[in-house]
Amino acid sequence: MLIKVASTWEGIRAAERLENDGIRCNLTLLFSFAQAVACADAGVTLVSPFVGRIYDWYRKRDGTDYVGDDDPGVKSVRRIFEYFKRFGYQTEVMGASFRNTGQILALAGCDLLTISPELLEQLRRSDVAVTRRLDAQAAQHMHVDRVRFDEKHFRFELNEDAMGTEKLAEGIRLFVADAVKLEQMVLAAR
Repeated sequence: MLIKVASTWEGIRAAERLENDGIRCNLTLLFSFAQAVACADAGVTLVSPFVGRIYDWYRKRDGTDYVGDDDPGVKSVRRIFEYFKRFGYQTEVMGASFRNTGQILALAGCDLLTISPELLEQLRRSDVAVTRRLDAQAAQHMHVDRVRFDEKHFRFELNEDAMGTEKLAEGIRLFVADAVKLEQMVLAAR
């Protein structure tokens, strides 16, 4: 079982404490590289970058239907995966929120992918060969600079990322709305 926590600075710190107490966490609402690195440095079990939501934001902004390796969501997950593997983090990467099978195929080899039944069915019916696109061993030999994010640096980098900031805030608002609905359901059931 994993505890799902939003990857805000505060959420990452809370998850770090939970992990230190043996409680495994899935850091969600992850849209930026700074969030991912801070999560891995905190020793969280799993991060869930939202491929489709990143794609949606850039598609709306640019009016472009990104495909495969050019997809901003795919690029984000690939960068996170390769960074984690390059520096030996134990944090697993689980790509989530896919919009099409091309995104899934472009991330074949990722630690985990959470795929909707509809997209799984499309993959099942497809005769496209699935080839590994992400390779943990190859990533260990990449030239990538190591970065660290203290609170100030984290907040600055996230602020500089309009997509990450907007999608994180939107996700928190949706979580709050769901919490209110759940609370109302529980109260009504009494």
